Amino acid sequence: MRKTISTEEGSPSPLGVTQTEKGTNFALYSAHATSVSLGIFLQKSDAPQIIPINKKTADIWHILLKDLPETFSYAYRLTGPSPHFQEETWIIDPHAKELTTSPPLGKVSPPFPFDWENISSPNHHFEELIIYEMHLRGFTKDSSSQTSHPGTFLGMIEKIPYLKELGINAVELLPIFAFDETANPFQNPTTKEKLTDYWGYSPFNFFTPMNHYASDPNQAIHECKQLVKALHKENIEIILDVVFNHTGAYFRGIDNPTYFLQGPKGEDTNYTGCGNTLNCNHPATINLILSALRYWAEEMHIDGFRFDLASIFCRGENGEILKNPPLIEAITSDPILSRLKLIAEPWDCAGLYQLGSFPAKDWAEWNGAFRDNLRRFIKGSDGALAPFATLMSGSAPLFPNKSPYHSINFVTAHDGFTLRDLVSYNEKHNLSNGEENRDGNNSNESWNCGVEGPTDDPQIELLRQRQMRNFLLALTMASGTPMFLMGDEYGHTRQGNNNSYSQDNELNHFLWNQLEEYKGLHRFFKKLIHLRKNTPLLHRKDFLSDSEIIWHDARGETPDWSQESRFLAYTLIDPQNKKDLYLAFNAGPEEIRITLPSDKQWRRLIDTSLPSPEDFKETGPSLERTYRLPSHSALLLTS
Repeated sequence: MRKTISTEEGSPSPLGVTQTEKGTNFALYSAHATSVSLGIFLQKSDAPQIIPINKKTADIWHILLKDLPETFSYAYRLTGPSPHFQEETWIIDPHAKELTTSPPLGKVSPPFPFDWENISSPNHHFEELIIYEMHLRGFTKDSSSQTSHPGTFLGMIEKIPYLKELGINAVELLPIFAFDETANPFQNPTTKEKLTDYWGYSPFNFFTPMNHYASDPNQAIHECKQLVKALHKENIEIILDVVFNHTGAYFRGIDNPTYFLQGPKGEDTNYTGCGNTLNCNHPATINLILSALRYWAEEMHIDGFRFDLASIFCRGENGEILKNPPLIEAITSDPILSRLKLIAEPWDCAGLYQLGSFPAKDWAEWNGAFRDNLRRFIKGSDGALAPFATLMSGSAPLFPNKSPYHSINFVTAHDGFTLRDLVSYNEKHNLSNGEENRDGNNSNESWNCGVEGPTDDPQIELLRQRQMRNFLLALTMASGTPMFLMGDEYGHTRQGNNNSYSQDNELNHFLWNQLEEYKGLHRFFKKLIHLRKNTPLLHRKDFLSDSEIIWHDARGETPDWSQESRFLAYTLIDPQNKKDLYLAFNAGPEEIRITLPSDKQWRRLIDTSLPSPEDFKETGPSLERTYRLPSHSALLLTS
């Protein structure tokens, strides 16, 4: 016989579940519900005890239950005037700090003590960051990782020595909030295998790490903390890619008119390309998002956040563009959050593009123009030279009121071609996603170097190797904050798939056995990062002045800025250490004879046309006044 649970009215604050001296308090925001019931699940196999919540203060439903066990699960049922309220559906508490796995329900269990051992964030200066964008599961899921816990927080801990050797000092993890991996209606047209939501950009809870990313699903919080602690111990920061612009299905049914932007007939608006859009500037949503961010910062010791489709934060309840968005002001003025690394993806999927004008002074921004203009120049497009010069010197026209490090520079990211595919495919090849190749961006600014996809032609392969090195060199040398994509260090391929969100397989998994196969590129990558970290000229707080950078053409004179020009060189002046750098790019199809600046004795560090290990030599030869630079190659010299 079940024991009757005694109740009291409880308190409307704080939202979520709180243990008090009297019992367990539950508080749920829903302005439009007409009734709310709380379900308490004591055993998986038992039917829940359903308790009506009769007390409502303002828009918050609340109740206090006495004598509950230490561990239990819970969820809500709500009724209301719109079809989004489904009386028979159990809804997850949006403020739940822990979830069961299947089905997902809110969970309460005794606090699990965690000893941080006084290990704190490295707190790197932003201009010193070298970011590595990665997927937590994909990093160690392949058997070649030889980890004890592949595809998990613990598996990543096992590979931290690799990250240290690589030289990066910050990881940016694709979403790790709880999401439904099965929420993908498509199947692989060839194998008929059901596809997944691999990337995880549809969260249904903002507070809980993904249970399936833990070796023990009941220990996801603890294992996530172990990862953060282990990274911090090795001087590596952790930034989370967070999605506060739309949600997965389990979030629905609490209060859609409050939490989601809706059309005149109550239909969802779709500024995100994912079917719904969070009403980010409603006070209730602001409170939810700030609470989640503070939780990850204070409880989980996260160092920063990259906000997916952050321009959604700038839309009002009717989709209008706000000049001073309340959510951004709340985050920016928060005494805890304002100290973190905050990065915006400054656009949405409905045409709001705010690169350089995103209304948050101290936030960095993903620089999509850097990616596109660098790709155009390296592949040899007309009219790409002047934009290339701008991006290499920090993109100052885009960020007149910011610093160079506010530009997150990247060539590749999770979304789009990998570095290898960027030089191997002219077109996307997304048939395996089950959407008849309709998905993914059709404009990639890529060049296959003469053959679409894999080839046995040694000359094309050599050209592709040069082009990959050219991209990596430019990204490393550019003023701003560089971000590299997991796997690019060995030339990972997704076989031309530029939207691999559904592929939980070797298209996305890090293939550890390829590090040896492509050790030349891997060596080049590591040496570039080491060079950047040890060259103060490359991580500046201020934009370059005219006296600190000198532009050259091949003869050492004023550059040819015409549409057809495909050669550019410049000298970075180092007044303190007297170690100037000379960088030259030949993006054209012919060899160019360069006349080097005559006021210095130059020594070669990098020539991307040379085979490994000659492509990068710290003790490279001193040079004569002229140098022959082959087509599609780059050169770095030091004085």
